Amino acid sequence: MSNMTAVSPIPRKSSPALLAAFAILVIAAATLAGAWYFQLVLGLQPCPLCLEQRYAYYLAIPVAALTALAAGQNAPRGLVIGGLIILALAALANAVLAGYHAGVEWKFWPGPSDCTGPVGNLGSAGSLLDRLDKVKVVMCDEVQWTFLGLSLAGYNVLISLLMAAIGLWGAARTARH
Repeated sequence: MSNMTAVSPIPRKSSPALLAAFAILVIAAATLAGAWYFQLVLGLQPCPLCLEQRYAYYLAIPVAALTALAAGQNAPRGLVIGGLIILALAALANAVLAGYHAGVEWKFWPGPSDCTGPVGNLGSAGSLLDRLDKVKVVMCDEVQWTFLGLSLAGYNVLISLLMAAIGLWGAARTARH
């Protein structure tokens, strides 16, 4: 038996910034994995607003990873807080976009003209059948899936608000210490 101990990449007394950044990283990666699962396995094709909501997660994963790395390496406090603030702002902006999308689905307000309302101008009658076979129009105002009365856009509001709260908590706790 050796007296060697396992080396952990996470310090025993984890900083709030490290915990917050790592939590956001895990939540963002899991959310994107879920979106891809719904698309690739279950066959639910995303509408244009759904695709736009993914941008915040594509940003959050590398920024959260870099922020966690910076926090773990005792980088300057301002840099770490800045990373957490960027994550919180991106998540808040995504919550607003997802809320807008959920409102479009509930018909509270009109959505973008390119993905809501009736499908127009399908071209000439001769090529109509060819186009219908090749193009699947996914409308932003039609709910494809719900659970407990919420669509995927509704759940994205909740997930984004959670990520924003975690980012703000980490930034505030880091600023105090």
